[in-house]
Amino acid sequence: MLENEGYDGYQSRLRILGVCMVLVIAILIGRAGYLQIYEGDYYAGLADGNRIRIIPSMAPRGTFYDRNGQLLVTNRPGFTVSLLPLTSPIKDDVIERLSKLVNVPVEDIKDKIAAHSGFNPIRIKTDVTPDIVSIIEEQKDLYPGVMIENQPIRDYVLKQEGAHTFGYVSEINDQELEDKKDQGYKSGDIIGKFGLEKVYDQYVRGQDGGDQVEVDVSGRPVKRLGRKVPVPGNDLVLTIDKDLQTAAEKAVDSRLAAINASAAAAVVMNPQTGEVLALVSRPAFDPNLFAHGISSKDWAVLNNNPFHPMDDKAITGEYPPGSTFKIVTGTAALTEGKVSPEEKILDTGHHWIIPKGNSEGEALGWINFKEALAHSDNVYFYEMGNRLGIDNLEKYARMFGLGARTGIDLPYEADGLVANRRYKEKNFDDGEWYLSETFDAAIGQGFNLVTPLQAAMVMGEIAADGKRYKPHVVSRIQTQNGEVVKDFQPELLSTLEVPENVIKLVQEGLHDVTKFGTAASTFRGFPVDIAGKTGTAENSQGRDHGWFVAYGPFDNPNIVVAVIVEQGGFGAQSAVPIGREILEAAFHVGRYAPEAQAAAAAEAAKKAAAGQQQKKQ
Repeated sequence: MLENEGYDGYQSRLRILGVCMVLVIAILIGRAGYLQIYEGDYYAGLADGNRIRIIPSMAPRGTFYDRNGQLLVTNRPGFTVSLLPLTSPIKDDVIERLSKLVNVPVEDIKDKIAAHSGFNPIRIKTDVTPDIVSIIEEQKDLYPGVMIENQPIRDYVLKQEGAHTFGYVSEINDQELEDKKDQGYKSGDIIGKFGLEKVYDQYVRGQDGGDQVEVDVSGRPVKRLGRKVPVPGNDLVLTIDKDLQTAAEKAVDSRLAAINASAAAAVVMNPQTGEVLALVSRPAFDPNLFAHGISSKDWAVLNNNPFHPMDDKAITGEYPPGSTFKIVTGTAALTEGKVSPEEKILDTGHHWIIPKGNSEGEALGWINFKEALAHSDNVYFYEMGNRLGIDNLEKYARMFGLGARTGIDLPYEADGLVANRRYKEKNFDDGEWYLSETFDAAIGQGFNLVTPLQAAMVMGEIAADGKRYKPHVVSRIQTQNGEVVKDFQPELLSTLEVPENVIKLVQEGLHDVTKFGTAASTFRGFPVDIAGKTGTAENSQGRDHGWFVAYGPFDNPNIVVAVIVEQGGFGAQSAVPIGREILEAAFHVGRYAPEAQAAAAAEAAKKAAAGQQQKKQ
């Protein structure tokens, strides 16, 4: 009986164990079914994630064209050495080997790896040479995880010409990534850093594509599974005239060499629309250096240049306007009735209240407004400042738009400065305003500062009968198929609140500058009627700066030019010759006349043929 009880107990335990086993098996089967049926796609995705990678394909940036369809900025094919994220850390020996091959410090590579997240390639070196590509492709076992990406490389076909306007691109940095991560930017992206590349980056950058590839255990691609084609960025059609830009650059370079100066800026625009036709800043730089990663040596050359080649002097350079400011002073004096056009003022060489005078003590005797403007007479305009006072001078300077940015579609534009009481009170211990400071302001000295673009705008307002248009460099944004994305029309900012006859008098005085005044010798025989104004701005750091502003044709102006030569001396000697050559190119006269261009081309061809003949001999 005891044996039966033991047997029954054993059977009972066995049944319980069997039930437990059945329950466990049922739970396992149920769980497996749940995972396969309800969450199968999720876990399949995770499994694929262990063997599938998305390798981005960078979209080419949009092309820049000039107003006539000539190519300015484009892209060219290039190779980039990258690391594909692996399932295990990249070995130190691979990093060291790659460092020597592409000449990138080991620490820099490790920093890029440490800062990286996600599955995008880690770009180590852009625009490498074909021999580096060959080594990596032929020695894959020595470079596990290293890949070659085909990337479009920005190509600035004019090199230094227009560099400050077009700008440059480079790899996004940490601060930019933090600022732009919500706009779709990611580590390794190439973005605009300066100029139009920066301002219109969202339009021209395009949409990246990519290849979906299967990788082996070492992370090397073995099979492409699919592809998303990158969408190119939009093109920019600029207001810039390529031929005029080239002519302006050559004119500046030639004059700087002739007078042994190192820095200058020039602006060419249409006063009736605000379209900028050319912008020059010297010294300049080659933006191609940045497109493929600038070297420490090249950066040191730019950074150590005392004339700051990275500054766009046309819109960021702030200079005393010198006698070009007499346009403002004269407009104010006539409008406020402080002087009549016929009134003559005696110039004895110095003013009778404060002994400030003309350059080298020149005395012009009894002169009226137009004569004073034509000959840039300081004594006359000192008296205009005396009659107006600093508050009126400030009022009219601001009416012309000085002391504020013009709104041009380029970055880092400077405000300039209009001389005024508040500025002195805020920035100097002796806040009292003196008459001598009003005299200085009246002839564009003292606290007054303008950019070359602002100087062009002042002249443009006189040319356009008082109208001030917003300057712009982009005419339209369009797709590669020519579909217009955005169009930029002339934008009227303001109109001078002065009588028409005052503007007419100023125009006539500026016309006389090129006929009888300070620019007459340079423009003698010029086939197009021009109005202009020279200027010389005092410079405590060296030679004076030379100014020239002009517009033409006089009866129907469509071109305004502003030129400054840093430490160039008198404007008539340094800036005026540059202005004349730019105007020759703009109006296709002189050396830029079609017949002259044909003759020059024939002469060049003749010399080239003679050179080839000498080589054969």
